[in-house]
Amino acid sequence: MSQIDEIKSRIDIVDLISETVKLRRAGKNYSGLCPFHTEKTPSFIVSPDRQTWRCFGQCSEGGDVISFVMKKEGWDFGEALRSLAERAGVKLEPYKAQKPEEKEEHERLRGLLEEAVTFYRHQLVSTTAGKLALDYLHEERRLSDATLETFGLGYAPDSWDAALKHFTAKGYSGHELLDVGLASQRSADADTRHPSPNTRLFDRFRNRIMIPIRDENGRMAGFGARILDPNDVPKFLNSPDTVLFSKSRLLYGLDRARKPIRAADQAVIVEGYMDVIALHQAGFENVISPMGTALTEDQLRLLKRFSRRIVLALDPDAAGQAAVLRGLNAARQSLDREGEISFDARGLLRHESRLKADLGVATMPDELDPDEIVQRDPQQWKGLIENAQPVVVHVMETLATGRDLENARVKSEIAAQVLPLIEDLPDSVERDAYRQRLARFLRVDERALMGRQVTGPRARRPRLSAETLTQAQAAVTTNIVAGTTNSPSHRIEVHILGILLRRPGLLYRLDRDLQESALSRLSPEDFEYTDHQVLFRLVRQSLEQDADDADQYLHQNLPPTLADLTDELLAKSATTNSLSLDPVDDRLLEDLFRGVIKIRRLGLDESINQLRFLQEDAQKEGDLRAASYLEMVSHYRRSRNALDQASLKLSERRQE
Repeated sequence: MSQIDEIKSRIDIVDLISETVKLRRAGKNYSGLCPFHTEKTPSFIVSPDRQTWRCFGQCSEGGDVISFVMKKEGWDFGEALRSLAERAGVKLEPYKAQKPEEKEEHERLRGLLEEAVTFYRHQLVSTTAGKLALDYLHEERRLSDATLETFGLGYAPDSWDAALKHFTAKGYSGHELLDVGLASQRSADADTRHPSPNTRLFDRFRNRIMIPIRDENGRMAGFGARILDPNDVPKFLNSPDTVLFSKSRLLYGLDRARKPIRAADQAVIVEGYMDVIALHQAGFENVISPMGTALTEDQLRLLKRFSRRIVLALDPDAAGQAAVLRGLNAARQSLDREGEISFDARGLLRHESRLKADLGVATMPDELDPDEIVQRDPQQWKGLIENAQPVVVHVMETLATGRDLENARVKSEIAAQVLPLIEDLPDSVERDAYRQRLARFLRVDERALMGRQVTGPRARRPRLSAETLTQAQAAVTTNIVAGTTNSPSHRIEVHILGILLRRPGLLYRLDRDLQESALSRLSPEDFEYTDHQVLFRLVRQSLEQDADDADQYLHQNLPPTLADLTDELLAKSATTNSLSLDPVDDRLLEDLFRGVIKIRRLGLDESINQLRFLQEDAQKEGDLRAASYLEMVSHYRRSRNALDQASLKLSERRQE
């Protein structure tokens, strides 16, 4: 991951812009008054999905979080990036090119994990030993064959060396099996990177159901393994932390859940992998799970890219309830940059600042786990999620569980812990409503709560130190963070730039083909993301100067802050199949042409959707700009039709 991607992953554009612009919901986006010119009706749109902003008024500009800071502060790209890096707690390190052999090694390790999925699948469905596991999944978990195949579930044989023999026979080394966590070692001095010749390697996973764990982009990262023999321990065993797997950064099922989460504008967090699989099978696909540990700030920051509406629906046992509270702690730190929920030694909640997300807790009834509930009655599960309680109510009831509410001391202790949570809520009506609810819950006079001095520290906790953040960054794997990197426009921009950085001369031919189709030539404004705009301008400049070769000019003038991003783009373009299809680049040129059509069409579709909400608001306010918004929509639709015609003509030429 490039340093720019890391910075963007840690800063939510809605949070940043909300500090200076009052935003409100407008469909899946947010709208407000543009901070760059005077207006009375909102024409400024912020998209949390795309992590971009756009003004449809006088400015007629847009971009990402970097371009917003550049325009707001009057800074250049480097100044804005340094400011955002400091805000995100990311240290801008001097550029160090990743060695080609390291990239190849990571790809080889991912290939090994993919082969492991196939190996464990075969053991499950095609061996006598795996039949017990298959029967368990069918009969006790009620998972269909289609679901087992979709999620890639498998079986690790009850052997110390079955996987070891299989993969070493295929040419993988013991080092590689250790590096991806498929093998463990027994040695007095265990060096996982350079095991001694006397070290005994053995299979890490034995007699377990194997659950492939992928990152949010669907790339293999590791495995979760569940016992079959109830006498085995632990019940669940994950891959160890590796260069590909970091349990504090991953959310199980997010690769399949991210689109349903966006569609429902809600994410549901459950405790177990099997819960996720069963719920997906039942049609509830906006569900994910942490890696068997408390939710971390990185996981919640990643998740809120897809939705700010989050429901925690964890198991009803004591461990599950504790996980709820730990999850609220992580959620608070991640969702609200201005504060957090912390816990004392007894695990009790103390609120220190307001929440900035719609966070709820669903209580599981009848001592049932989520997968048991959805198997018994899918509608009951739906109702539980719809009726998830706000954090304040859940904390109130959790603190009272098993305690004598007739005891004055118990009432006082609960009030002391819940009142800070209530008093720091930003909305006065909400504060009054929760205070009244607490008074009724404790059966005390509300005036007693009104007059009570809220105890405990109220000062805002300091942000993480640079040293702490640096340590956290050291644990970050090569997984690309969700958010902008998952948006279709971002992926297409990366594809286009990767090709142009390798073959800058294609830009002139691309411009000519676009103009022959009555379309404008490719420009920086076609790219949504500021770092991409900077790189494209550099490509254009390399062709417009004649002092140096274009490739040499690019190398000499590349800003250091964009060097690692450029390496990533070049690496991705090297794997593009079309690069080797035609020696005269005709197919590659066609690929670029289609890419430009796609990013322009995506931008037009997004603008049309945003303008619809602006038009409705303007009509409600009697604002004359409603007519101008409608005219803009018509203009964008004509432009979209022109793109469709150009795409159709290209298809017809291919058929000739």
